[in-house]
Amino acid sequence: MDRPTPRARLLTGAVGAVAVTVSLLSPCEGAPRMSVEKAPFGTTKDGAAVELYTLANKHGLVAKVMTYGAILVEMHAPDKRGQMADVTLGFDSLAGYESENDQYFGATVGRVANRIAKGKFALDGKEYQLAINNEPNALHGGVKRSLSKVVWQATPKETGDGPAVAFAYTSPAGEEGVPGTVAVTVTYTLTNSNELRIDYTATTDAATPLNLTNHSYWNLAGAGSGTALDHELKLAAYNYTPTDDTLIPTGQIAAVKGTPLDFTTTKRVGRDISELVDTAWLGYDHNFILKEKPSAAPEFAARLTDPGSGRVMEVWTTEPGVQLYSGNFLFGQQGKGGKVYEKRGALCLECQHFPDSVNHPDFPTTILQPGETYRQTTVHKFLAQ
Repeated sequence: MDRPTPRARLLTGAVGAVAVTVSLLSPCEGAPRMSVEKAPFGTTKDGAAVELYTLANKHGLVAKVMTYGAILVEMHAPDKRGQMADVTLGFDSLAGYESENDQYFGATVGRVANRIAKGKFALDGKEYQLAINNEPNALHGGVKRSLSKVVWQATPKETGDGPAVAFAYTSPAGEEGVPGTVAVTVTYTLTNSNELRIDYTATTDAATPLNLTNHSYWNLAGAGSGTALDHELKLAAYNYTPTDDTLIPTGQIAAVKGTPLDFTTTKRVGRDISELVDTAWLGYDHNFILKEKPSAAPEFAARLTDPGSGRVMEVWTTEPGVQLYSGNFLFGQQGKGGKVYEKRGALCLECQHFPDSVNHPDFPTTILQPGETYRQTTVHKFLAQ
């Protein structure tokens, strides 16, 4: 695996399995209501209660996010005929996300997304060794207490853009071997422009590497609808970071032109993938360079289209890179509604800093210092054509 005012009104109280709904009044009578609904979503193996929040905008789009892993569980978007479908992979129950069948589906990944070579880095004269969970490297923040495996605190929010939920978690110093106590907030907003906006902020009390992303798997025909290789993709990236056979960047920057990695003009995802299948990448699992450093506001990164349904997802981000992963390790596990997630049955577009940046001084830095605030915004805009 990867290997861009209404007022809230409380409608119903809740205890146990009864949902709590915060309804945001629509601008005109009879239009769909914007809302945030809370419901239980099971208990972790460690006995922690997990909540599921359902966001609905005034156009009827729906996103479901949960406190475990600050995970995007469902994303419902219309096709060219107005038919809705859930377009992201996941499970119907918490047990699926805690099982070996999970591959970071929809997760908030960190503290350090992507790979760190041999799990090692040095910072302020001290060397750190992290758990090796993607031999021979560290991947996506660790094994037991990475951000994708802890329970976050959730707060529904009123915004002028649409319904939102803010997830907060404080990672103590030394958790998964990383220095500094880090307070992280991830806010999902389902805007009335049909965008799923993810805003990240974080602070630390000691210098520490931090590289956050969302690891959703997208199939715009609907989750579990077969191959995603017939999707069409355009990336705002003319360069990428070559890697060794363990997918660690060599430090070089290379042009995509003349390679299977050239998505500077729209092409079918599967057109050139055969050139990569029998390599260490097993398909697409590459970091594409969007810009030299993070931007103050989200900029265009990618446009993914399913020609059959007409669904389109544009990705805009402040991040300098995006990891394209073609679901090479999906193995037919059973997901939501009993759907089967076949190999390359979904794509990830993970907006982030470059892999192993902590060991590459020439890459945009991932070191967060005390007194600084980490900020990132990534927007998924849903269209139909």
